[in-house]
Parts: sequence; structure tokens; C-alpha cells
Amino acid sequence: MMAAIAAAENGAQVTIYEKNERIGKKILATGNGKCNFSNRDFDTEYYYGTYKDKLPQIFEQFSVHDAVSFFYNAGMLSKERGGYLYPLSEQASTVLDIFRLRLKKLGVKLELQAEVKYILRSDKDGMFTVVTEGKKERFHSVVLACGGCAAPKTGSDGSGYRLAESMGHHLIDTVPALVQLRCKEDFFRIAAGVRCDALLKLGADISPIQEERGEVQFTDYGISGIPVFQFSRTAAYLLKEKKEVPVYIDFFPDYGEEEYETMCRMRFGSREGKSIEELLIGMANKKINMVMIKLMGLNPTEDAERIEKDRLRKLLYLYRKLSVHVTGTNSFENAQVSAGGVDMREVTLQMESALVPGLFFAGEILDVDGRCGGYNLQWAWTSGYIAGKSAAM
Repeated sequence: MMAAIAAAENGAQVTIYEKNERIGKKILATGNGKCNFSNRDFDTEYYYGTYKDKLPQIFEQFSVHDAVSFFYNAGMLSKERGGYLYPLSEQASTVLDIFRLRLKKLGVKLELQAEVKYILRSDKDGMFTVVTEGKKERFHSVVLACGGCAAPKTGSDGSGYRLAESMGHHLIDTVPALVQLRCKEDFFRIAAGVRCDALLKLGADISPIQEERGEVQFTDYGISGIPVFQFSRTAAYLLKEKKEVPVYIDFFPDYGEEEYETMCRMRFGSREGKSIEELLIGMANKKINMVMIKLMGLNPTEDAERIEKDRLRKLLYLYRKLSVHVTGTNSFENAQVSAGGVDMREVTLQMESALVPGLFFAGEILDVDGRCGGYNLQWAWTSGYIAGKSAAM
């Protein structure tokens, strides 16, 4: 939609081919229906991709400020919460309505329930023929903005990748990103439903590959929550390489070593007349406490005074370094975005194919994905605007 608007504003006659019965379906699910459309705390380091060296120059062409101005000028007021930007209405439908109105005003033609089967480019005149079911149309340029593989029920089922490959482009392997992680331990059934603040370290406790702080959610199969989402793409690629993927969880991220040691000594000194379960009251959620007891092979009703001090110490320090082992991610159906896609080495700063003149790309179809927090939608606005404007030239 952004690409179509930018192209139309620059004088092009534009047609959008949409396989769904309506346009912009995926926007309605963003930000839990509130549409976190960008973020004031912006840095290209918040993006991933095999070849992302072009990103600083790309975002200079259409920045967070430009996105906010675009929506403001179109009538949408916004609000900020910790850098996260939302429509003032806190409704994703507002963003979609802004696009629909602008498309209508610019006279953009919508072809709904029109899946593109393939695209042909004439060597003679450089024109493109777009083929749908029982219909062919010719265009001077084409923008592929088909999404990736995430949430295929909304239309992004990977068909854009097939179109890109048919035009000679190479793909970086795709994996689910911003997604829940499945783990092999059997104690998750006990902890299911618990949410708590924690520090998570991926790969190693010392010198981790990536670490994230925030609210982790325990499910019956593994871990979820924003900190998990933030490194899920890294975990997915490690799994694809057949590597071990441990995650270390610290339930006391605000405690220094001395402060935690002091707390442990106080626990040791107050164990008289208490069971193991009673000794742990106040440490964490009761379900987490039961997990720790289980992992140490203890009985919740055991007399805490009869347990050797070293064993109690190991129990208490398990809260600083609980290790879980990732066996997989949830599927693309559960992912907010897919990592991988069209190789950025084959795409110019104007979002044009370096292989096929007149072919442009925008959004998740490219090997660029961002962290939680509005960064993936900002990529959609930026790449879409540049692709549409360039395609109209």
C-alpha cells in the first residue's frame, strides 16, 4: 500500500494485486490490534539480515520522522509510549483506513482475490506481463511486496519468494522470527502460565551470543514473551545449523552477586521449622519454586534444616542460572515475521532489482527483519515508499 501510494503520488498509474478478499489484512493483527507502527528509539542495529550494510542509506531516504509525518498529514494522530509509536486511537484499523482513503483518493486500482501466478518480462521492450487467473496485464515496472512466510492465513504464504526466484533472484534461507521457542525439559507443564521479569542469555551463561531482559512467559512446551522473540531468529538459524541452543534464565536480574549472597545467607538462617517449599516462599512464583525443587530432586515437604547446606545453596543459585534447551521454534503460523528472503546484494538502494531492471522489492520479502517494537512496520513503510517512488520514475 505504501509503495502504491508513493508511485501514484509521483504520477504513475498503479494497480495493486491482492490475493485476499480485502487489502491490508495483516495490519489489523499488528501490536495486538493497536499497531505499533514505528519507534522513536531507532537504530539500524535493531535490524538483522545477512547483508544489511545498505540499511543506513535506505533509512535516510524515509525515516521514522517521515513515517510520522506521512500519517499525521493523512489525518492520523499518534502517541508515544517508551519510544513505541501507536495511533492515538490505539486501533490498527486507523492505520489501514488511512491507507485505504489515500489509495482511493489517488485512484489506485485494486484487484482483489487476484493471485499473481507468474510475471514475464519482455526482452524487446522491457515491459512486464502480470498473469493472474484468466487475465494478463502489462506494466512498465513491478513492485513485489508480498510479505514473507509469517502468518500465512493473512496471505503471506511465501508465494512472493517463488515469484522472485522465477525472475532470477536468490533467497537467504527463511526461518520463523519473533516467535515462541520450544524446549526439551519436562518441567514446563508445572510452570505453564507464569510470567516474570528475567534476564535471558542465549548460547552461554558467560559471553552469550545474545542476551535480553523482559517479561518471559512459560508455556507447556517452552518459553515465550518479548525477550524470547528478540533472539528467536538467532535460535532458529542455530537450530538450522544443527547446533545446541541453550538458554540461561536469571530470575534476579537486578541483584548483584553480594546482594544475592546476603539474601541467601538470610534464607539459610531462617530455615528452622520450615519445609523446603516454605523456605522458598517469596523467592519467585510458586510454580517456579516447585520447578526448582523438582530439579534438585527434593520433596516440597522435606524439613529444610535436614538438607545439607551445599544442596540448599545449589537450589537457591538455580534461580540465577536455570538452563533450558531449545529444540525448535513454533511454526510460521505463530511467527510475527520471517527472517531470510531475497538477497539484499541483488537489490539497489532504490529497492530495484540489480538483475532485472524495472523490478522492485519492498518489505518482508527481503532479507531484512527487525526486533519487536515497530521496527518491521517501519521497514515496510521505508522500503515501500522508496520502491514505489523509484518504480514511478
